[in-house]
Amino acid sequence: MLHDKPPPPKLLRPPTCRRRRSPHPSSASGDRNQTWDSDAPRFTSCFQNIVLLWFPCLYLWLAFPFYLLYLQKHSRGYIRMSAIFKTKMVLGLALVLLCFSRTLYTLWEISRGIPRAPAVVISPALHMGTMVIPTRFAQIFNRLALLSRLLWKGYKQPLTTEDLWSLAEENSSEEIVAKVGAAWRKNREAPEYGPSKALLKAFWSAFGTSFLVGTLSLAIADVFLFLIPETLRWFIADPEAPRWKGYLFAALLFSLGCLQTVFEQQYMYRCLVLGVRLRTAVSGLVYRKILVMSSAARQTTTTGEIVNLVSVDVQKLMDAIIYLNGTWLAPVRILICFVFLWQLLGPSALTAIAVFLFLLPLNFVISKKRSHFQEAQMKYKDDRAKLTSAALGDIKILKLHGWEKKFMEKILDIRSQELQALKKSQFLFSLSLTSFHSSTFLMTFIMFTVYTLADAGNILNAQKVFVSLALVNILDRAHSFLPFSINAVVQVRLQLPRDPEAHRNTRPWPTPHCISLENGTYTWSTGGSPCLKRINLTIPHGSLCAVVGPVGAGKSSLLSALLGELQRMEGSLRMKGTVAFVPQKPWVQGATMEENITFGQRVDRNWYKRVIDACALQPDLDSFLAGSQTKIGEKGVNISGGQKQRLSLARAVYRRADICLLDDPLSSVDAQVGQHIFERAIGPNGLLKNKTRILVTSAVQFLPQMDNIIVIVNGVISEMGTFQELLQRQGAFADFLKSHSADRAEEKEGKEKQTSASPKPKTKNKIFCISGYILTQMVRKDISRFLSYLKYLRAAGGLLWACTVLCFAWQQGASFCRGLWLSLWAGDPVRNGTQQNTRLRLGVFFFLGLAQGKFGSVAAVFLAGVVASRKLFRQFLWDVVRSPMAFFDVTPSGNLLNRFSKETDSIDCIIPDKLKSLLGFLFNLLEICTVITMATPLAVVAIIPLTALYAVFQNFFVITSCQLKRLEAASRSPIYSHISETFQGTDVIRAYKDQQRFMAQNDFKVDRNQRASFPAVVADRWLATNTEFLGNSLVLCAALLAVANKGHLSPGTVGFSVSWALQITGVLNWMIRSLAELDNTIVSVERMEDYSKTPKEAPWSLSSHFLHENWPSEGAIVFRRYSLRYRPDLELALKSINIKINGREKIGIAGRTGAGKSSLAAGIVRLVEAAEGEILIDGVNIAHVGLHDLRRSITVIPQDPVLFSGSLRMNLDPLDTSSDEEIWAALEQTLLKNFVLDLPDQLAYECSEGGLNLSVGQRQLICLARALLQKAKILVLDEATAAMDLETELRVRSTVRTLFRECTVLTIAHRVNTIMDHDRILVIESGQVAEFDTPEALIAQKGLFYRMAEESGLV
Repeated sequence: MLHDKPPPPKLLRPPTCRRRRSPHPSSASGDRNQTWDSDAPRFTSCFQNIVLLWFPCLYLWLAFPFYLLYLQKHSRGYIRMSAIFKTKMVLGLALVLLCFSRTLYTLWEISRGIPRAPAVVISPALHMGTMVIPTRFAQIFNRLALLSRLLWKGYKQPLTTEDLWSLAEENSSEEIVAKVGAAWRKNREAPEYGPSKALLKAFWSAFGTSFLVGTLSLAIADVFLFLIPETLRWFIADPEAPRWKGYLFAALLFSLGCLQTVFEQQYMYRCLVLGVRLRTAVSGLVYRKILVMSSAARQTTTTGEIVNLVSVDVQKLMDAIIYLNGTWLAPVRILICFVFLWQLLGPSALTAIAVFLFLLPLNFVISKKRSHFQEAQMKYKDDRAKLTSAALGDIKILKLHGWEKKFMEKILDIRSQELQALKKSQFLFSLSLTSFHSSTFLMTFIMFTVYTLADAGNILNAQKVFVSLALVNILDRAHSFLPFSINAVVQVRLQLPRDPEAHRNTRPWPTPHCISLENGTYTWSTGGSPCLKRINLTIPHGSLCAVVGPVGAGKSSLLSALLGELQRMEGSLRMKGTVAFVPQKPWVQGATMEENITFGQRVDRNWYKRVIDACALQPDLDSFLAGSQTKIGEKGVNISGGQKQRLSLARAVYRRADICLLDDPLSSVDAQVGQHIFERAIGPNGLLKNKTRILVTSAVQFLPQMDNIIVIVNGVISEMGTFQELLQRQGAFADFLKSHSADRAEEKEGKEKQTSASPKPKTKNKIFCISGYILTQMVRKDISRFLSYLKYLRAAGGLLWACTVLCFAWQQGASFCRGLWLSLWAGDPVRNGTQQNTRLRLGVFFFLGLAQGKFGSVAAVFLAGVVASRKLFRQFLWDVVRSPMAFFDVTPSGNLLNRFSKETDSIDCIIPDKLKSLLGFLFNLLEICTVITMATPLAVVAIIPLTALYAVFQNFFVITSCQLKRLEAASRSPIYSHISETFQGTDVIRAYKDQQRFMAQNDFKVDRNQRASFPAVVADRWLATNTEFLGNSLVLCAALLAVANKGHLSPGTVGFSVSWALQITGVLNWMIRSLAELDNTIVSVERMEDYSKTPKEAPWSLSSHFLHENWPSEGAIVFRRYSLRYRPDLELALKSINIKINGREKIGIAGRTGAGKSSLAAGIVRLVEAAEGEILIDGVNIAHVGLHDLRRSITVIPQDPVLFSGSLRMNLDPLDTSSDEEIWAALEQTLLKNFVLDLPDQLAYECSEGGLNLSVGQRQLICLARALLQKAKILVLDEATAAMDLETELRVRSTVRTLFRECTVLTIAHRVNTIMDHDRILVIESGQVAEFDTPEALIAQKGLFYRMAEESGLV
């Protein structure tokens, strides 16, 4: 025992450590009398000066080594010199000086002979050392300060991407994808792992530690969760206890609630961050998989499926992460609840286990059945995405033929089946939720029944009732968590296998020769029939080789084999040097002209200018407003077909590769331009003269200049040699040339896109408008969110929502009455050791519990959601399909695919789920506030300001949160556009070996998207934490008021009020979360609604009484002062066209690139409406005819042959109006019958997306067969024979003359000889009629047509 001298003055007295002598024999009982058993409790001096002071310091010292390891592992040794950190350093230094002064003063006292306990010296030294430990508090405060500034800025003004935080290195795509990719490749090589298991293992290797730390936080939160009922037990145990104990327990309830909030929100934050990282990983892995997919794999996969994978499926995996711990944690919670219930009610608690075990198998059966419906829904979703992607990608074909309604019906039919599966799944989910909720009531009822009826002496007092209810609420939470957890496991199992498997392509080996192919046999898919057989080919360095052959012979397949795109069955391929590739169908990026040509290479201005000149692009660049910096729209919508092909060729020339593979690049340019390109770029004296060139071509005028000519027939090289050698052999090549000698020099004319062909000023304005569209972002106001809610609610119908609200009100009213009934029961007086009217209490309690069933309310919300989804999707699809072609020219496909996948899924699943949660928690909150106010009316004083504070938090958060959601959604669409663009140009990217650059571009777009996602996660947790603190404050208020008014309140009322108040934290948190997520998700309705405001086409059908049944019968066409412009702000593309075309007349349409030929065709079918004048068909103004009535009477075969993913029969007869006999007859007439007979399934043969498993020439012939089946009176051929060899073209022309002799035929052709046999020739120049007469008369005039024929060697 220490003895102190008289203390110094109070202000200078240091803390002491003296034990106060106890008046009791036992010191322990003396301490208890000072603390617990006293009306004025206090801690002992030693406890105050040691435990209370040392414990925080010891905690920091113990945590310091672990934090130091964390800093070293994650390279976070740096400290930001922010204002908060500087303030912390100043305050820390002041505390260090204070502790140092205090230590010196204590040592001075000891030197003066004043005795001091060791703790007096140790405490300030310990504090001083602790001050210099680096802690994370500064970083935490920095993060909160950054978030507060972001929220405040978003509240005051619209946020932009520049306002967001930069992405941390550990959250970047490069870091995450590299880590997950390495783990996946390692696991995939293990034979015991399947694809799904390997991917899951890779995710665990990358994110497992973070997930386990979050799991630990959740486990700690659950410890505090179970301490709350125990504290409530002590709170209402002794009504006669001193008031300070009540206040202590009230403060303890508040503290435990706050600690639970902190740890639970840490878990939620980690799970959400983990979900964002998971999305980054999957997006990167899927994109990298696209770059290695073989041609066969791409034919079985569509862009829509891939977009679904990286949007909808990944989102479900992100949502599942939160609930995965419930699979083991929910049973643990249930077990702990039963242990505590056993302590309260004894063996009666075992009856609850029986109820639980009885209902648990039922829920597993429901979950299993539901998984079947979810699988069916996913299948229908993929089918819908595939068909929608095909329809949007080729919307022009649908409009040309008037097929929009038919494809809409197909999409809506699949959509109906999808929603039917969703509805059944949601009803089963409602049943599952109801059974879990009912099980908690049944357990409570059976426990109370057995407890009270088993022994009359068992009294159900307030402590047992409401502590049991608090535990049952935890049990209910575990029950509610369990179906979501089971669903999460099901989602993980269903989504993981959907990663599309791809086959790595067989790459050529190096060789001393330039190209050496020995005995090569190739197929497009494993197990398929060979497309190339026994190919033996050796090409020396620097040679120029041509590949010729009929349609479908295998010319493009040979180039694909050289690129390694085909599956090699046997043989060997060796190549030396770099490769450049020009595909037959040009692929351009949505970038500038210069970026498309340089294609990631350093810009060499001198070489760039030479390439531009050699590829005849300089006049085009001069016509563009921004020259080389002109932004090209998606899929090159704002440039012509000829410009796209020359751009693709310029890319290959600029690359200066050792080997150039050119797949018919001259078919899209006119004769003069083709000669220019061959001489200056491809030919013996061109820029590529020292390179190895393999040119697929049908232009025989260039063949004499070839070093070698390869003739392919039916996948086999039939002949190979120089031009003279092949002529001397007198083989198939010689016969081919002799029979088509008149066609050896042909005109190559720019093949322009119908919607973009126009004079030069038009191109400038169009490009400017597209660039503006891409760069402009609309900032929407809060009123749009309200209108979105209104739109959604109206879609389901007011009656259905009224029934839903009544169901929720009835359910919550029954819950309130049940709690009130229990409080009255707990207050029943005890007479002779028993309570009266027990059976009556049990009966009423049972019926009130039954009345609280959730199935009606939950099922009503889900049913309303399905109804609303059906109507909104139908309206959205209608709005998109009814938009004119100009809309699709300027709208990136990623925007539309995003709305048809991610936004549609949000409306289907997320909005109904969050609305169900919001309504349930809202009525629950109203019930809690009613209970607290009824028990302690003074609580209104606290409820009103807390409600106001909540409203401030909510408003402050939602405004910024919605902006973050819009930024995230806006940055998501470019990801989908980039995926779609890459998917279509994979063979080009691989040929140039540019995969790394494209992966970097994708990573950049994903990171830009994640920059908006991470602040949204932090903001979400900020709101949840603040909201739970508000809820805990309300619990504190209810408890304090109950203590203050305990003389006027019964224990039952106190228990009723406080136990209900304890629910408010979780209720308020989930309600705010549901409301915030609903606010963010309702943007999906707004984004769909945007397209309802776009301009629409004219009606599809009109009640035209003046049209007879067989209109048009003659096919006569009259243009009267007809003018056309693509938009009001552009110049005229056609100017005052005045011509008359007689019925059954054959008209050839000629002109230079951009003259307006395709614009004329677009005007006839009203793809673009007339600016002035009119067009009459058989005397009827086509402006007075419905679009479908008009377009079905005119057959257009476009320059880009398009097939849809589906059977060959569906592609030939989409409207299903022809018999099989008629189809076979059409195939025979178009020279396709033998080809189709050789296909595996003949007419049922499945065409891949875009018809990529058929050659371009075969697709063109199928389009011609389709035209034969339509039996229209007017036929428009827009470069329909451009991809055919000369022999096939002659036979097709003969077929057209024979089978369409009773029709009016308009032929747009770049080969002058193609239209020489027509009745009259229409020559268009600068949008005006330059010449219109018979071929003989025009040649005699020696005008524009004469010069074109002269260039082609026909005169």
